[in-house]
Amino acid sequence: MNLQARVVIVGGGVMGTSVAYHLARAGVRDVVLVERDELAAGSTSKAAGGVRAQFSDELNIRLGARSLEAFGRFAGEIGQDIGLHRVGYLFLLSTPEEVASFEASVRLQNSLGVPSRMLTPQEARRLSPLITTDGLLAAAYSPDDGHSTPEAVVHGYAAAARAHGARILRHTEVTGIELRGDAITAVSTTLGRIATDTVICAAGAWSKAVGAMVGVDLPVQPLRRQIAVTEPVPGLPPSLPMTIDFTTSLYFHAEGPGLLLGMSDPDEKPGFATDTHDRWIPRLYEAMQHRAPALLDLRRSATWAGLYENTPDHNALIGEASSVSRFLYATGFSGHGFLQGPAVGEIVRDLYLGRVPFLDVRPLSAGRFAADAPRPEANLV
Repeated sequence: MNLQARVVIVGGGVMGTSVAYHLARAGVRDVVLVERDELAAGSTSKAAGGVRAQFSDELNIRLGARSLEAFGRFAGEIGQDIGLHRVGYLFLLSTPEEVASFEASVRLQNSLGVPSRMLTPQEARRLSPLITTDGLLAAAYSPDDGHSTPEAVVHGYAAAARAHGARILRHTEVTGIELRGDAITAVSTTLGRIATDTVICAAGAWSKAVGAMVGVDLPVQPLRRQIAVTEPVPGLPPSLPMTIDFTTSLYFHAEGPGLLLGMSDPDEKPGFATDTHDRWIPRLYEAMQHRAPALLDLRRSATWAGLYENTPDHNALIGEASSVSRFLYATGFSGHGFLQGPAVGEIVRDLYLGRVPFLDVRPLSAGRFAADAPRPEANLV
């Protein structure tokens, strides 16, 4: 195979397909997306599916809010049902420091049009009756947030990108990027060479290796995170919000007739392993016992593991390399890539076209670490 492309996108998850759709819809011809497996086979299909604008960083708030708008019109614009449930996000807060931090975040969110608010423990339990209020000081809630089906979003974007002329190559691995001086000339793949002068890295946890092909440091580190789904839960409220015990990171939301739940594992070591194990279960049960003991009686019906794509400050890498001509990247979202995919697709489209994006993402450049200018995000799950 010998192809020519205006743009080659590496990665077929939510970020890559969103970028492909936005570029193709804008009239960019010969957009080629390369995915080494099936679409959404990486981190996207393993995500919990949460969508929110409740962040501490203004950039993340605005990316989340813009994406929520896109998710809301997805079925009409893209023609795909994405299982969107706008049931809200509920953060449960157990320390004075957490309360003060979220109060500041809510003030910032409100100033940017996000309808979040602080709640009492009793108000939180009315929204999420599976929790206990022992030791709970307050909660933060936004009714606009919720959860959706990640694979449906990817396949919707992919179908719409194809309809606008983009080409998607599955089971095709990128093996190298050819340079002439500081200019990209081609992408080498297991199916052959694609002549191009532009590469967009949307490879998630695998982005560091792609950046290294052109000498660009993308400080992304993979970390396994596990999720479980329970048996059906009788009487589950249809409006149950995504509920997060912020101190322990235990979270759950409705998944069909049961619950999807998970939490971080501080003993997990960075790496690409995605097999499941039970080493995290004792800590999970301890968190349940403390905050939602009703969950202890539920049997697990399924488990899986996926990869977070973490950066040193747990914030995204979005931008264009200065050392190589036309190497753009959107990666390192540290657990909130799915929910920001629509907005980031818009931004990368505009960076490619030389337009001014709706949001100045220069503070999220990969070069911020060399410049000692990290951009930390506090509201992490």
